[in-house]
Amino acid sequence: MSKIFRIFRKDTKIATRDAILIYIIIIPIILAVGILLFAPGLNDSSVKIAMLKSDEAEHVAYMEKYAQIELFNNIEDLERRVNKRDDVVGIAPTDNGYEIIVQGNEAEGLADYPEILNSLYELGVTEENTTATNLSFEKTVPPLKTKLVNMLILLVVMLAGMIISLGIVEEKSDNTISAVNVTPVSQTGFVLGKSALGSITSLVSIILVLLITGYHDVNWLMIILVGFTSMLLSLIIGFLQGLSSSDVIEAAAGVKIMMLPIAGSIAGYELLSDKWQWTMYWSPFYFAYKANDMILSKIADWGTVIICVVAVIVLTLLVYLISIPKIRRGLS
Repeated sequence: MSKIFRIFRKDTKIATRDAILIYIIIIPIILAVGILLFAPGLNDSSVKIAMLKSDEAEHVAYMEKYAQIELFNNIEDLERRVNKRDDVVGIAPTDNGYEIIVQGNEAEGLADYPEILNSLYELGVTEENTTATNLSFEKTVPPLKTKLVNMLILLVVMLAGMIISLGIVEEKSDNTISAVNVTPVSQTGFVLGKSALGSITSLVSIILVLLITGYHDVNWLMIILVGFTSMLLSLIIGFLQGLSSSDVIEAAAGVKIMMLPIAGSIAGYELLSDKWQWTMYWSPFYFAYKANDMILSKIADWGTVIICVVAVIVLTLLVYLISIPKIRRGLS
């Protein structure tokens, strides 16, 4: 165990001095912050309305229930906001009621919604005294945000393989990989030691991504289980690319090939109808994406998650059995 830890410690030192590896570790965090800042919330309305701070508080509160409201100190600031490039409709009080202010080049029908909403307020219409009913699909998490975070998790999984691949190339450039066969460290121990940095870094990155993007109350045991099992294939590919590559650029490019099955798995899950989903069962990334989607949406159950995990393990095992001869030759 101490020998495996020494390999892990050596890889950690290499990672701290190699700009590429530091970039791999930092980039998921930057992307997570970007998702947090730019991904819309579930209840975000696409309609933006500019109003005056001097307007009645009750009126402003009513409009805020159904649209994004921006408040301004005076009518000049409000009109200036309406005249900007994006579509914003202004509502300002007048002596006879309210005035709808538009730029004139808004999307068709955009001004109708604020006008109707304001008319309903003036008529005193509320949710309680209408015949309309709310229909809920029980989606408690923003769908777009869930998809982006799920894609980022699979990116982190791919980066685990890249970390290993780059570490193997470093070993080859230092001419130390051939020493595996004449040292007390077995090939299995070497593989475990080289896998440690990529595995730990990726799991920590996944946890940080979820915390940054606000998924504090997901089932952590499920997400870590799916993340670890989906990482196994990435580790195998990382070893294969590292052993067959002569430099860092070639190794990184080889691992990036994983983006093709990852992108295909995501597209298949999102775009194919239910009766064609079976065509994606060849991909472990498909099952990982499916499990993560349910976990992040908070609709996952252990039965479905276990099925996905088992499918990932079986498919990864098949790849591993095919790859064993090449890995052993590379280490020899």
